Amino acid sequence: MPDRHYIVVGGSKGIGLGLVERLVAAGDTVTVLSRSPGGIPQIAAVRHVPFDATRDEIPVADVPVALHGVAYCPGSLNLKSFKGLKPEIFREDFEVNVIGAVRVLQALLSPLKAGAQSSSSTSSVLLFSTVACGQGMFAHASIAASKGAIEGLTRSLAAEFSPEIRVNCIAPALTHTSLTEKFFADPAKAAAMGEKYPLGRTGTVDDLAAAGVFLLGPSSGWITGQVIGVDGGLSTIRK
Repeated sequence: MPDRHYIVVGGSKGIGLGLVERLVAAGDTVTVLSRSPGGIPQIAAVRHVPFDATRDEIPVADVPVALHGVAYCPGSLNLKSFKGLKPEIFREDFEVNVIGAVRVLQALLSPLKAGAQSSSSTSSVLLFSTVACGQGMFAHASIAASKGAIEGLTRSLAAEFSPEIRVNCIAPALTHTSLTEKFFADPAKAAAMGEKYPLGRTGTVDDLAAAGVFLLGPSSGWITGQVIGVDGGLSTIRK
């Protein structure tokens, strides 16, 4: 039987679903907190709990006493020029990306500590930023502002939660998910975007899920407080 239990918030589609599938394949048990079941596997190792990160109370009664990891995957993508961004959009992005993560982690801190105490390794937290935090990009002001806060939160919580709980963050570039589907509607344009990356393509769910499962699991037991670019080299390389 699986002996590690993870919670994936927003795990019914996109990168979150990719994490769920990989965790289950590794023999772990996963509770998915999301608004709808989406594409999550209908198997005993996965449980879905209805949850909206922007408004619902954390369903503590549905959370195991001991948790070994939490991934917070909800996000937004309001790409507009600064003059077209009303303050309300900044607030909405901050609510989804930052306040939602804060509420989840405050509610699950005790189970994460219990998970570390009951096993021979640390528990872990996985958050998501964007390549646009480290590299200024046109029309990314709102998302970069909220994800920049996530990067600061990652480092602060890594310090505060150590040594029982590790906290890391992935900063992706353009990845093909339901949230970014409009950018991939035209195959020729999608291919042209991929050519701008040092590795010659945009990202896939599997690219991000593979890195995420590594950071959640015991194999990354000496990694914490890191913002790791999974971005095809875009943040550091020019060709």
